Amino acid sequence: MPTLYVLEPGARLEKEYQRLLVTKHDEVLFRVPIQRVSQVVLIGQTGVTTPALHALLRAEIPLLIVNRSGKLQGRLLPPTAANLPLRQEQYRRNDDDAFCFALTQAIVAAKIHNQRVLALRLARRRRQIDSRGLDALKTAVRQTQTAANIDTLRGIEGMAARRYFAVYRQAFAPEWLFTKRTRRPPKDPVNALLSLGYSFLTQNMMMALEAVGLDPYLGYFHVEKYNRPALALDLVEEFRAPIVDSLTLDLLNRRQLRPQEFQPGPAAGGVLLTDRGFRIFLRKYSDKLESTFKSRELGRAISYRKLFEVQARKLARVVQGQDDRYRPFRMR
Repeated sequence: MPTLYVLEPGARLEKEYQRLLVTKHDEVLFRVPIQRVSQVVLIGQTGVTTPALHALLRAEIPLLIVNRSGKLQGRLLPPTAANLPLRQEQYRRNDDDAFCFALTQAIVAAKIHNQRVLALRLARRRRQIDSRGLDALKTAVRQTQTAANIDTLRGIEGMAARRYFAVYRQAFAPEWLFTKRTRRPPKDPVNALLSLGYSFLTQNMMMALEAVGLDPYLGYFHVEKYNRPALALDLVEEFRAPIVDSLTLDLLNRRQLRPQEFQPGPAAGGVLLTDRGFRIFLRKYSDKLESTFKSRELGRAISYRKLFEVQARKLARVVQGQDDRYRPFRMR
């Protein structure tokens, strides 16, 4: 259990000897040895005791607090020293236009490639899908190699996203109405799952980047804004389709989540998961991250969670000049 999620309203995380307990009204809902946990996430109206906080810090286990939409509210981290030389080089690279462009080029090309691979799989499995737009995705990958600047790459990415989602939305069962991507707030169950998944994916990427000593807030593709983890968002791009998009399809088309698992959110027109739906999502999301596949590049099986740190270390080597270019994850 790499991540312990606590989301039962009124529940509290406690410590008992070398175990973490989730309790509510003095009743133990769940217990787990602390050494089996790599991260704790408190969601919504949940709490934690001071002894449990001390235990997490001693074990160097991060604690994240997020709201029901998956937005990060805050984090408790052990006092680990950052890799100062690496971060200095990371900041210096931010002023290197050629470096930023080359990295963005690789990321955008890999993102579109992965979207195309998933879209092709969907088109082969579902005859009702009009896949004529997929040739445009192949063309878009080639166009990234001749783009003149980052703004041109953003334009190519935007065009490819429209083509991709035109195919992606056709793959859902008729009961799931998904016409376009909406974010703040998500207007339908599909958008609610995509937004939630992307939020958790960003948090996972932040942890991977910090583990290797990089600053997740200084990116090369995404523009830096206050409290925006731009570098984490850079690396998230290559994993959107293989992790979150594919998981969303499985959850809805296989009826692991049903319409009654969604409810109106606090924002007008918004949609959120119910408590039961949230539990199902978190279990399936965790399973997805722990699932393994054979990496041709590494020559061995690896989980997506471990791959995040592999990609972060690749980026660190490129930042330091130890490798000539960044090689993103590309689906097969």
